[in-house]
Parts: sequence; structure tokens; C-alpha cells
Amino acid sequence: MALHLGPIAVRWYGLMYLLGFLIFAALGRWRARQAWRGMDARDVEDFMFWGVIGVILGGRLGYVLFYKLDDYLAHPLEIVMLWHGGMASHGGMLGVLAAMWLFARSRGKSFLTVADFVVPLVPPGLAAGRIGNFINGELWGRPADPATWPWAMIFPQAPDATPTPRHPSQLYQFAGEGILLFAILWWYSRKPRPPGAVSGAFLAGYGTLRFLVEFTRQPDDFLGLLALGFSMGQWLSLPMILAGMGMIAWAYRRPG
Repeated sequence: MALHLGPIAVRWYGLMYLLGFLIFAALGRWRARQAWRGMDARDVEDFMFWGVIGVILGGRLGYVLFYKLDDYLAHPLEIVMLWHGGMASHGGMLGVLAAMWLFARSRGKSFLTVADFVVPLVPPGLAAGRIGNFINGELWGRPADPATWPWAMIFPQAPDATPTPRHPSQLYQFAGEGILLFAILWWYSRKPRPPGAVSGAFLAGYGTLRFLVEFTRQPDDFLGLLALGFSMGQWLSLPMILAGMGMIAWAYRRPG
């Protein structure tokens, strides 16, 4: 918990969400100065509302559907208890996808124009969220030998019988799906690309980086590892990789 404002508890994760939205707005206004992108500063401000709703609803529903469906079906009122935690980044992305589609339709814009504008602004928010996970000591990594991984650290919240050094997988995700993915997409989208190519690069890039880091992330106790020894996060990332690669190929092959 970050601080108390009277009876209101302000949590680190909430502050990181706020930081992500602020970075999105600032970078979005800067990109909107380039008319060829098809979005202006007013569009960025208006999309913020759609995006916030998409992240929250998608993230929560994704967690309910992908991770603990049976538990929430047994206790449906807990679905709306966001203060108890439980958000899924893959679900949040589906929520943003829906928000982009609704926004594009309401403004008479091409969905791909909106998507290609928005997706390079998403990784800083992902980075902020992973810092929130790290500060809270949640979503820790798998056990790691300090002799091989000298930056391995102990997470007091982990239910270990004895203190166990673990991968700081939250920081890996901060560096990968946050910083590295942002740098790639920002560079790639610096000039006009075929419609859908930037969105495809985001899907393929995020899916690949998330799939790889999941090898160091402790799987959820209530799920464990699934088929082929992959985690739920990896199985959700595979369709993103395939869809992203398909979108890039389609974007460059479609008639201009």
C-alpha cells in the first residue's frame, strides 16, 4: 500500500495504472502532431475514456475467464470486487481491442488506423504495471540458483517453507514487454507502414516476450503447468504470436 488519504487506501498497483494512463496521454498527444497518423489530440483525449474502461473490464473478465472461472461461478459477486486483486494482462488487451473497435466505429475511422496509433503507447503502461507487481511482491518468479543468477531475490510473500531465492520475473517483464517492446514499436512506427503492420508487430512482439519470460515466472498455484509444460500465460501468448505474424504478412501483401 502506498499511502492513506483519510479512510481511502491508495495502492501501488493503482498508482502504476494511473502512471501508465498519464504516459499514454503524453506520448499520444506528441504522436498526434503528425497528421498522417490519422488521430489528433482530441481523439487521444477521448480515447482515454474508452481505453480505461477497456483495460479494467477486460483485465478483470480475462482473469475470471482464463484463470479462476469455477471459483467465480461459485461466488459471482466477487467478480466486481476489484480491490481483492485479480487482473489478466491478456484480458486487458482484449478489452483495449474492443475499445479501439468501438472508438473507431463511433468516429468513422478505420480500425487499423486507430490500432496502429494506439499499440506503441501500450508498453509503458505494461512496464508501470510490472513495477507495481514488483513493489507489491506478487507474481514472483521460479526458484533460481544465486550462483547462476546473482540477482535472484527472496520474496517474503511467497509461501516457501524456507526463504528461497527466485527470479524477479516482474522486472524481466518490465524490461521485455515494457521497455524493449516500446523501443521496437516506437522505432518501427516512426514512419508510415502498411495498415495493420504496427498492430501485428505488437501482437507478435508481446506474445513472444511474454512466452519467453513465463519460463522464469512461477505458475499460479491453482493452475500449475498445463499441457506440454506450458503455463496459462504461454498458451494465451501463442495465439497472439500467430495472429501478429499473420497480420504483418497480410499487411505487406495486400494491394496498396
